Amino acid sequence: MKRILIIQGHPDPDGGHFCHALADAYAAGATEGGHTVKRIEVAKLDFPTLRRQSEFEEQPVPPGIAPAQTDIAWAEHLVLVYPLWLGTMPALLKAFLEQALRPGFAFEPQGGLRFGKRLTGRSAHIIVTMGMPGWVYRWFYRAHSLKNLKRNILGFCGIGPCRDTLVGMVEKQGGGHHERWLRRMRDQGRRGR
Repeated sequence: MKRILIIQGHPDPDGGHFCHALADAYAAGATEGGHTVKRIEVAKLDFPTLRRQSEFEEQPVPPGIAPAQTDIAWAEHLVLVYPLWLGTMPALLKAFLEQALRPGFAFEPQGGLRFGKRLTGRSAHIIVTMGMPGWVYRWFYRAHSLKNLKRNILGFCGIGPCRDTLVGMVEKQGGGHHERWLRRMRDQGRRGR
């Protein structure tokens, strides 16, 4: 059994989007599978965006981010759910990651170009929704932002392996499209993947 943290990265605090339904299905499956689940709704957190390197390196973590860091430290498996906006994650999710994954918490400068990874022993599953087919984003657009998240953000902190699921054609109605994805997410949650 795993300690699973679901990070809901959709920036709409009102919810009701397919990202929210996918996260709910994953959480339900994880609970059924005997895993312990916590959730972070990024859109409901109160925190400023970083504007200077000195803020990132020297300023204390905002009060709205400190509990999220506690949850990240607790987790064995992270699940990030977000919509693809302009080819990448929404700005609010990026701002959250910049605040939460600070030096001293997520990584440790060790002099020169060396950094210690402080979040090793954790895996991740990234779930991205989009209007286009998932294969188009992966093969035609080369999924650059997803690769960046896996390698340069999560991997840099020691989180891995990182799996991904691309949920394409989210505006498609009928034909059981949404239901199939919700069943798949519930199954992924049950297995803690």
